[in-house]
Amino acid sequence: MILVTSDDVPGRAILTTCGIVRGSSVRARHLGRDLVAFCKNLVGGELEEYTKLLAESREQALDRMTDQARALGADAVVCVRFSGNEIAAGAAEVLAYGTAVKLAPVATAARPGS
Repeated sequence: MILVTSDDVPGRAILTTCGIVRGSSVRARHLGRDLVAFCKNLVGGELEEYTKLLAESREQALDRMTDQARALGADAVVCVRFSGNEIAAGAAEVLAYGTAVKLAPVATAARPGS
């Protein structure tokens, strides 16, 4: 499955649009991670525990969006975007969305002398 943030896939024509697809992941903070993050927050620096949590959420949202696109028979998702929302204290949603499309086959170049 090809995923791009642009309106098209370079070198490929879009034959049909299958529709909007999305995938989301809602994750809550973990007490253990919160304690480590709190201690790091006192001295400054990156909060790796939260960076990892958000990265996992983004990947899960992308996987769910891709699954939905496959179910529609799409070859690619164009205009891929992310959105994040706080659902409740300590819980956040990561949403991945885009437009599922079917692509024209890759044109093969003629060989010289053929």
